[in-house]
Amino acid sequence: MNLFYKLLILFALSSFWGHAQDFWEQVELLQYTPRYFGPNAFLLPELRNGQTGTRWEAELRGEYHYYTGDQTKDLYARLFVPIANGRAGLELSGVIIEDYRLSQETQEERHAFDNHPFVTCLGDLIISSFYQILQNEQWCDIMASVNLKTASGGRLCDARFTDAVTYWFDLTAGRTVCQSADHSVSLRLQGMAGFYCWMTNDLAHRQNDAFLYGVGISGTCRSLSLNVDYAGFQGYENNGDRPQAIRTKLNIEYRKNILSLRYRHGLKDNLYDTYSVAYIRCF
Repeated sequence: MNLFYKLLILFALSSFWGHAQDFWEQVELLQYTPRYFGPNAFLLPELRNGQTGTRWEAELRGEYHYYTGDQTKDLYARLFVPIANGRAGLELSGVIIEDYRLSQETQEERHAFDNHPFVTCLGDLIISSFYQILQNEQWCDIMASVNLKTASGGRLCDARFTDAVTYWFDLTAGRTVCQSADHSVSLRLQGMAGFYCWMTNDLAHRQNDAFLYGVGISGTCRSLSLNVDYAGFQGYENNGDRPQAIRTKLNIEYRKNILSLRYRHGLKDNLYDTYSVAYIRCF
């Protein structure tokens, strides 16, 4: 019996070792670019209106990302805290939980270890700070932001989150081009430019640097607001690192409660169409 148990243990250990080797071989083949990772691995920063904001905001958002080889659902949370009467701000955000299903073709293309999660998949924590540089109604408002994505996300082996630090800096300018006397109706233009950088597993190029950009227009009519923008970033390696998106967002506010509906159409290296519904509570 002792010999039998020893052989059984030896067989289990050899199976585990072989499984672990396959696991790390797959991880080494991953390509750290938006095209070959899940929809939440490389955040495309939101185009803001050039103003930091003066209200606390707590948001909970459900998202569905569709691509022929990958259907992903997730729950996203965000907390924004204004500082110094809106001259600065701090924001914590990220995907709380993600569920996905990959086709066999997409699994092989991305070198993913599995095509669906067998454990809960957690996302990355993103820490953002905002600074109001200029606030001028006649000219424009200019805001700077500094952002850090931590390596807290899971399922690197399935190409869901990178398990590597990402950071970006940007300047956003916004100007109101027309507005009613009571400020209840307005039209505003905004633009963004910045630097986006993430770590990779390529020994020759340990990080990828990208130019971040965006332009958009927003309109408000009493409790309704509609934003439309085009944004993306362009990495220097051109290996699936140039995602773009056209995004629309409709917000309906009632007594500091906001229902937010979003649609994002991915372009180039952004393969997904995203639909989302969010509830935002302002304080």
